[in-house]
Amino acid sequence: ARDFICAAFICLLTFTTSAATFTAALDRSTLAVGESATLTLTFEGGQPKTSPTLPNIPNLQITGQGTSRSYAFNNGVSSSTVTDSYALTPTQPGDYTIPTLGASVDGKTLTTRPLRLKVTAPLPPPTDLSEAVTQPAFMRLVLPKKEACVGEPLVATLELYFQNGVQNYANFQITSLPAEGFNMGAKVQGQNRRAQVGNAVCTVIPFSIVLTPVKTGPLMVGPVGATVVVVQPPRNWQEQMLGGAQTQVAMAAKAETIQVISPPKETAPANFNGAVGSYTLTVTAGPTNVAVGDPITVRVQISGSGALDSLALPEQPAWHNFKMYPPTSKMETADPLGIQGVKTFEQLIVPQSTDVHELPPISFSYFDTDKKTYRTLTQPAIRLTVRPGGANVVPTLAASNRTPENPPPAQDIISIKQRAGKLEPLAKPLLVQPWFLTLQSVPALAFLGSVVWRKRTDSLANNPRLRRRQKVAQVVREGLNELRKFAAEKNSDAFFATLFRLLQEQIGERLDLPASAITEAVIEEHLQPRGVAAPTLTELHELFQLNNLARYAPIKSSQELAAMIPKLENVVRELQEVKT
Repeated sequence: ARDFICAAFICLLTFTTSAATFTAALDRSTLAVGESATLTLTFEGGQPKTSPTLPNIPNLQITGQGTSRSYAFNNGVSSSTVTDSYALTPTQPGDYTIPTLGASVDGKTLTTRPLRLKVTAPLPPPTDLSEAVTQPAFMRLVLPKKEACVGEPLVATLELYFQNGVQNYANFQITSLPAEGFNMGAKVQGQNRRAQVGNAVCTVIPFSIVLTPVKTGPLMVGPVGATVVVVQPPRNWQEQMLGGAQTQVAMAAKAETIQVISPPKETAPANFNGAVGSYTLTVTAGPTNVAVGDPITVRVQISGSGALDSLALPEQPAWHNFKMYPPTSKMETADPLGIQGVKTFEQLIVPQSTDVHELPPISFSYFDTDKKTYRTLTQPAIRLTVRPGGANVVPTLAASNRTPENPPPAQDIISIKQRAGKLEPLAKPLLVQPWFLTLQSVPALAFLGSVVWRKRTDSLANNPRLRRRQKVAQVVREGLNELRKFAAEKNSDAFFATLFRLLQEQIGERLDLPASAITEAVIEEHLQPRGVAAPTLTELHELFQLNNLARYAPIKSSQELAAMIPKLENVVRELQEVKT
């Protein structure tokens, strides 16, 4: 019997696996010659028959870094993940394209989207760093280009340099980052590298920040101010007991200027609606055999790199024989910065007559920032078959108006029944009715409920930690609803004030400390010694740093604000598991 149960359980796992997917992603989309980017190929829900073969790309060295596998079982669904990692090292500056890759998984051929990698010339250390080399830590701001277009996402890099003697760093905070005329997007920490500055060899930690210009003219980013706590080798036994000599270093990076232009209005296509970047267009529609009044779903996919969150479906003036409903959109990004991926629009249209024989061609125009020219993508017309709309006619019955020639005589007195008719049994007494007996148990259940409620009240009265835990849980639930509201209203100040308050309340409850005493420093001082997972500590650092950054450069995009809510929910769940 036990073998049968095990076999049945294995079969259950086999038949409840999720559908297989194959995705490709780069950890960074812009780098300099001499640096490396990591390409990851991820298979979820299935294992490839063979690993994909990467093509030979001139001036780009591709080195395999190994394969990892993981398995999970959640809510009755088993899943497996296979990840292949490759290091991409360019030898020449330029624009590189990782083409579409294919792999066979469970008898099906899956493909990935192409990825773009921009490689710039090596960035020599500026001469103004010569004095900063004497400090244990310093930084500089690097912009990818000197000229950009309105609406073009730019990946600015804030590089942190640490001297050889620095063993660790903590509490990195940006104290000022002026960027008037830009919308600030995601901030992502890149891979460490080594660089020589003068006669010193330093460890460089890059932070990529997405900046999108919203007006023309010479715009300035910076100067940037920041502080960091560095840990150096101990010089005496007191510092050795503390793990090293800790020093807070104030850093500054000089401002950089970029010239921002707007796309020329004279040559703009008629359906241009502000899209800037590099894109491809794919259109499908179905069903294509319908009756008048039946809906058709049109799916438009715009893939590429640029400000995906601001893309909008342009007006299609040739669709005058259709009734159209507002489109919905969904965005999937292929890089951590959110500037590469695909945005899918779905729109319902309804043909209004049988004269409609096709869905007119769909076009999308954008300004290509690399070629400095407009491009219009057009998909051909889609053939449609439109039948007349059906209407069921309800038959009408003609009523007879004739009066019978010999109507029956009217009766004043109803005659006595000759037969008793059908006999019905008497109803059961209440004492044997199930509903009546169930009703009698209500007072007893109410009494038991009151006893349980009283014991719970007494338990809360004698356990202040439990009362605080329940109160904080309620505060967090209400706060998450407020965050969603502030994100929808694009109220950045209220959003981050509420986010910081929720972090203080949840961490303070777990550590039994006042909420007002919670700062980023408790992560290393209290949470790390309690065994909190490293990913959770990293996410906490990121939330605190985003909160500090928002004081000087508020985030105004609803999508960016809303994207932080799942991170906060995940951190709160992990913190609630911390043992007090």
